[in-house]
Amino acid sequence: MTHPPQTLTQKILARAAGRDTVRPGEIVTVSVDLAMMHDSGGPRRVKPMLERLGAQVWDPEKVVVVSDHFVPAVDVDSAQILDLTRKWARETQVRRFFDMKGICHVVLPENGLIQPGMMAVGGDSHSCTGGAWGAVMVGVGATDMLGVLVTGEIWLRVPSTVRFTCQGSLPPGVSAKDIMLHLCATVDPVSMNYRVAEYAGPAVEAMEMSERMTLCNMSAELGAKTGIIAPDATTHDWLAQVGAGVGDLEVLGDPEAEIEREVVIDTPALAPQVAAPHSPANTHAVTDSLGTRVTQAYIGACTGAKLNDLHMAAKVLKGRRVADDVRLLLAPASTKITAEAARDGTLEILTEAGAILLPSGCGACAGMGAGILADGEVCIASTSRNFQGRMGSSKAEVWLASPYTVAAAAVTGAIADPREMLA
Repeated sequence: MTHPPQTLTQKILARAAGRDTVRPGEIVTVSVDLAMMHDSGGPRRVKPMLERLGAQVWDPEKVVVVSDHFVPAVDVDSAQILDLTRKWARETQVRRFFDMKGICHVVLPENGLIQPGMMAVGGDSHSCTGGAWGAVMVGVGATDMLGVLVTGEIWLRVPSTVRFTCQGSLPPGVSAKDIMLHLCATVDPVSMNYRVAEYAGPAVEAMEMSERMTLCNMSAELGAKTGIIAPDATTHDWLAQVGAGVGDLEVLGDPEAEIEREVVIDTPALAPQVAAPHSPANTHAVTDSLGTRVTQAYIGACTGAKLNDLHMAAKVLKGRRVADDVRLLLAPASTKITAEAARDGTLEILTEAGAILLPSGCGACAGMGAGILADGEVCIASTSRNFQGRMGSSKAEVWLASPYTVAAAAVTGAIADPREMLA
């Protein structure tokens, strides 16, 4: 029998549903290959519900728990949440528990747990990061996660595909973060509701995995159900480096498969971008905000503190110093990244410039731990969101930018064009 052409997402969902094909808009029940939770929305939410049901975890080998929001504990409440998380992982025999190793969206791929073709869920809106490996990974709330933990299944509506084709190549001083901020400003989030953002084109094909992660990660800011990139040799190389095989679930979309629409980005013409308070949609070219004073620069989060992000900042900061009236905070996305940055000299460059090293975790990005803002303070951050009050006081301002631009602002004390420091 000849089946109609299917997109990458359709093929993954069809396999997980035990079917040959699925159609956009169709509601299907799919088997889950991996379920990820963190300390904030995980055990402390699902444990009491499981107990009320008298239910057990369907397959502890397919569950991953990461402590990343409340680490390290800064008060008794945080310590209690972490204690509950650790005890629950032991009680339920969840072997894949990563305690204080970094942010969940980075720790999973570091350990080869996200593979092409997977159908995965995560208890966090940025779980769509997993799509960088050619997997379908969606964020879910605690109630939906409870259903997955008990049954190993979840229902969803098959999303249609919006393809973002990045032409050409990234110019100096411009990164995947700038692409996503540009899209946040130019794409109506309503038009992305229950769509999958598929990233393609020469610029994407040339990206290393950490940059592809940024694209898929910030699909949440576009309003998409998830993001995805077709697996290729770069994907396979990463998996080999972390000691994981490709597995037997990998698929590729059919070239003739129908998509809802295509958005073409003239990548070579893109300038560094900044998002003004209080939304990623308030994005414009950095040249429109030159001279805006900042009191804090923050390089952190799953979006903006991977090893490649730290390399970007180091290119700007090498041989320079952070301005006297600015604090530059650095929170690598994982302990592994911290170690790698120490080995290759990146950490030395950043700290000699004046960066203050913080623990790996969600930290100030989620309004937790060190780096909280006071009334009237202005922060430029490599994070994904700048909602009012997210990083502390509701009277503070948060601007979003790439690590290049954050580092440039740290040096000058005001928003600056990083290209001038990279020339």
